[in-house]
Amino acid sequence: MSALKRLFSEGFRVFFLAAGLFAVLGMTIWSGWLGWQFAGGGGALPLGPAPQLWHAHEMIFGYGAAALGGFFLTAVPNWTGARAAPHLFITGVALIWLAGRIAMAAAGVLPPLLVAVLDLAFVPVLAAKILTQLLHRPKPQQMVFLLTLTLFWAADLACHLEWLGLAETGWAGLRAGLAVLAAMIIILGGRVTPGFTRNAMVQSGRESRLPWNPPALALLAGGAAVAVSVALLAGLPDWVAGGLAVLAGVVGLIRLAFWRGGWTAGKPILWALHLGYGLTALGLALTGLAWAGVGSELAGLHLLGIGGAGGMTLAIMSRATLGHTGRALVAPRPVVVAYGLIPLAAALRVLGAVLPDLHDVTVLLAGGIWVLAFGLYLLALWPVFLAPRLARGGAA
Repeated sequence: MSALKRLFSEGFRVFFLAAGLFAVLGMTIWSGWLGWQFAGGGGALPLGPAPQLWHAHEMIFGYGAAALGGFFLTAVPNWTGARAAPHLFITGVALIWLAGRIAMAAAGVLPPLLVAVLDLAFVPVLAAKILTQLLHRPKPQQMVFLLTLTLFWAADLACHLEWLGLAETGWAGLRAGLAVLAAMIIILGGRVTPGFTRNAMVQSGRESRLPWNPPALALLAGGAAVAVSVALLAGLPDWVAGGLAVLAGVVGLIRLAFWRGGWTAGKPILWALHLGYGLTALGLALTGLAWAGVGSELAGLHLLGIGGAGGMTLAIMSRATLGHTGRALVAPRPVVVAYGLIPLAAALRVLGAVLPDLHDVTVLLAGGIWVLAFGLYLLALWPVFLAPRLARGGAA
């Protein structure tokens, strides 16, 4: 099999590579434009939406959608025993994702309706394939992801309705889209983080003081997190969404305390999951407080987006890529550095949000560190995306 065909043979290969490339390209464009503006340059990016809206949209519905696509196309067949998507489907849906990114970049010259159609096409196609696989062995705890994908698509639709001049729902759509990503992390991360940690502990010979993951707390955190996006899309008062976000975040942090994160200190492939989950929960709590009138919304959203969604997706993508290609579950050194850079980028961006005098420098530093982190991810794993599966290795 050629390297190109292999790239499209499994969902994680093309989409986790695409996510990394887009993380670098999208942030480079945004940071470059900001730097030019801060230096006194004029002009705007040739985009349909305002530059800051394009940046937020593409990080959520461009990068985020690629990460979701790679995860679901890889994980769902493992969950259900269904046949994995063939390479022609993976190629087609990857091209649909790419068409959406091109359309958003060219939104300044394309008809808004065409941009909306191209950008909104990816999630329904992905969800339809996932549905056929989930029906092979349906379980309620897995079928819920069709709901989250529907909410994710609805959030994107809300953005385009404003750009089409049909509603004033753009900001609600961006907030809801990020909230859906956070909800998926609370639900999925809340399963795999303690599960992978428990497996590693047992393999090391430990039989006591294993991670504890009470189902009641999982249901409360996940339900509240999903309800955040519903409240935002329904146009409910900010304090309603804020209260739900605080509840999801606080319960998420309580859950995290039971997962024996300290044991993972020397195992980056594990502590990155704990860190990403923790920053997601903390980001939800801080954002919820801001919606209720306490603190900075900009700080909370960027902690949630960079540290939470960025950190957790980086951890999951790198682990799954190693495991599903038969490699040992040991993060390469550049990826370990990337794990540490993402929370640093988040901290700098939060600092810039709460200290306006430091805004310009911290925003540019955060963007540069994000680009460096994903550049290291690509450097370490690019050959793995194209290489054959090894006969032995750790399971993802």
